[in-house]
Amino acid sequence: MRSAAVGHQCVECVRAGGRTMRQARTVFGGRVSTTPVVTYTLIALNVVAFVLQSADRGLERRYALAAVAVAFDGQYERLVTSAFLHYGIAHLLLNMWALYVVGQPLEQWLGRLRFSALYGLSALGGSVMVYLLSAPNTLTAGASGAVFGLFGAIFVVSKRLNYDVRGIAVLIVINLVFTFTFSGISWQGHIGGLITGSALALAYAYAPRQSRTLIQLGASLAIAAAVVVLIVLRTGQLTL
Repeated sequence: MRSAAVGHQCVECVRAGGRTMRQARTVFGGRVSTTPVVTYTLIALNVVAFVLQSADRGLERRYALAAVAVAFDGQYERLVTSAFLHYGIAHLLLNMWALYVVGQPLEQWLGRLRFSALYGLSALGGSVMVYLLSAPNTLTAGASGAVFGLFGAIFVVSKRLNYDVRGIAVLIVINLVFTFTFSGISWQGHIGGLITGSALALAYAYAPRQSRTLIQLGASLAIAAAVVVLIVLRTGQLTL
């Protein structure tokens, strides 16, 4: 027995009771998390990848997205690994700052699992758009596709929560202007991530409560399936 404010408590009884209590859920069905573990983990992974990339430039050539390597050599992992590589410290810092600012509230609103799916599918959506529309021999890298997916998602989710979204809309417009104004920026990755993140966030935020989990899961799987289909079609087109 242990002393407590209301008398004495059995330690094992308290533990057993805690295991049977239902964990609090966010308004969108995810489990409530006070610490944005996924956001911090993603930032750490990107930083570690950048350190390794800086130490060995061969990693950049091997794991950045190149359509010819994906189509002809079967290196499909590049569609994922390219989202963790960056061209220079400024590129990394800008993306990680955006992830830090936007990722934390989204993770708390959606829960870790849904936020992870959102980030991963947004990154893939950006990579697939690059795969579809970029020159086959171009090397592309960066977390920008995933970040743009988060931009679209936080606009949708904030709108659903009746927050003022004017600042978010301005942020998205400014980033789109930069995307199409300056050379060397992968507009395909940005647009692909933005479309994917926005579409998935619509399903997460507006699914009716009684069938919320089923619809959210179905939307995630549908987008993943669409990504696979587009990859297969593009590969067939390039290898004809």
